[in-house]
Amino acid sequence: MAKRDYYDILGVPKNASEDDIKKAYRKLAMKHHPDRNQGDDAKKAEEKFKEAKEAYEILSEPQKRAAYDQYGHAGVDPNMGGGRGGPGPEGFGGFAEAFGDIFGDIFGGQGGGRRGGGGQQVYRGADLSYAMEITLEEAAHGKDTQIRIPSWDSCDTCHGSGAKPGTQPKTCPSCNGSGTVHLRQGFFSIQQTCPHCHGTGKIIPEPCPSCHGAGKIKRQKTLEVKIPAGINEGMRIRSAGNGEPGTNGGPPGDLYIEIRMKAHEVFERDGDDLHCTVPVGLTTAALGGTIEVPTLGGKAEIDLPEGTQHGKTFRLRGKGIKGIRSSYPGDLYCHVTVETPVKLTEHQRKLLKELEESFSKAGDRHSPNAKSWTDRVKDLFK
Repeated sequence: MAKRDYYDILGVPKNASEDDIKKAYRKLAMKHHPDRNQGDDAKKAEEKFKEAKEAYEILSEPQKRAAYDQYGHAGVDPNMGGGRGGPGPEGFGGFAEAFGDIFGDIFGGQGGGRRGGGGQQVYRGADLSYAMEITLEEAAHGKDTQIRIPSWDSCDTCHGSGAKPGTQPKTCPSCNGSGTVHLRQGFFSIQQTCPHCHGTGKIIPEPCPSCHGAGKIKRQKTLEVKIPAGINEGMRIRSAGNGEPGTNGGPPGDLYIEIRMKAHEVFERDGDDLHCTVPVGLTTAALGGTIEVPTLGGKAEIDLPEGTQHGKTFRLRGKGIKGIRSSYPGDLYCHVTVETPVKLTEHQRKLLKELEESFSKAGDRHSPNAKSWTDRVKDLFK
């Protein structure tokens, strides 16, 4: 069957300008594009679309158009020795990029993921998050542990196809296997995931009875996790490839293990430093002495000077935590709390009163802070 004249296909005269040719092709491409023609008319529209595309590819390039005007179809048919290449994609060289631009202007770009085999959209799987609560000791020293997470594995019955054994998935008739459809809004085209195949490009007439067509089964997976020494609240550990599986052969996402710290009975963490409250008896604070304080590695001693006041802080260097990015461990800060005796016996009350009387006779040298505060308060009541 003889080919139709390219000018007749586009409906333009032989002296048509480049803009006229482009407009004519754009109108035909919009009318006959496969995404806009379904059912019985799909095959006929596809042939007309290819015919218009071939005509535009020749007439939009000046050298090919000149060859066609002089020799007809023979001038651009590589099998007959004419021209520099036929209308196939390999014969146009740099023209393929220009054609891609105009086609994108008409039908919009291909967004969201890359193309896989068969033109299907390939999507990376979603990342997952898992909250892990650990103790201060585990954060300081590190830990090897296991976690169980829900995961998707390929269905053993259909081996991932989603189809009942003995049957095969079929190409989606709505998107022709591309996984996307175009919706028209005036002159613009909006691309969205095909609602019939949900972006897979395939439909399953007879779903697998085990996975119901999903091609995968949800199971519990056990993962080995290494908690590095020095990790802190809010940090994350990445487990590559243990997120949601990809779509149409896309790579899986990652699993992020987010660290949560349990409250400690003794210590509070501030970066690499630790803080703790140390209760001290009244007489020990007054007379001084040596007290033991806990650390994450055991015990340490603090020499209290005579007359230690409430709120006094003692710093123990290197008794904190060595962070992941730190060269040296932090410090331990011990905050002294002087405790007032409670539930005194009569004898103890008598002794304290005698002690108080002796302080009064000695003047204010035993309570310099109280004397200073009293003097400041007096001025307020004058």
